[in-house]
Amino acid sequence: MTGRTHDLAAFTALSYTVATQQIPTDLTLATVIVAISANFIGGLAPDIDQSTATLWGRIRGGSIWGKIFAPLFGGHRFISHSLIGIALFGFCLKLLLEAMSGVLIVNMDVIWWSFMIGFVSHLLMDTITRDGVPWLFPIPIRLGIPPFRFLRLKTGGLLEKSFVFPILIIANIWIYYHYYDRFLVIIKSYIK
Repeated sequence: MTGRTHDLAAFTALSYTVATQQIPTDLTLATVIVAISANFIGGLAPDIDQSTATLWGRIRGGSIWGKIFAPLFGGHRFISHSLIGIALFGFCLKLLLEAMSGVLIVNMDVIWWSFMIGFVSHLLMDTITRDGVPWLFPIPIRLGIPPFRFLRLKTGGLLEKSFVFPILIIANIWIYYHYYDRFLVIIKSYIK
């Protein structure tokens, strides 16, 4: 999937989570802003293993950093696209957020969950592409849905642009329409 599709998929997953799960009532506006940013970063983070990834393009000097860090992950769709990758990124981010907890006045648990929701959405979206995802790394099998590679989507192809992306937009519209009352309560809690 392309970077913009991953961004939209991460946001859709976060929106659905906020609409359907109990969220802390004491969230600050700063936490909400950082959480949405963390969600977008999480939605692109698995591609840290590719020097030309969208994430590197959004960072100053990213092309240089991408060339340095990408090889450390063993190649594209390798460890960062697996259950082990989820655990490693989750653990490292938890340590980083704990170290920053004295500096930033945001709810670090919310930030962590937002990032992880984006991260997992990335892997789920890549599962429907032709290359699949090595969910069970180090077992060298890439799993995909549907199971036959020729039936899966081509990254950046016509089906992604004309079907998947519009479906994600429609899903967001449905989430915000269907859970309108829930979002209204959340918004009103900030406008006191």
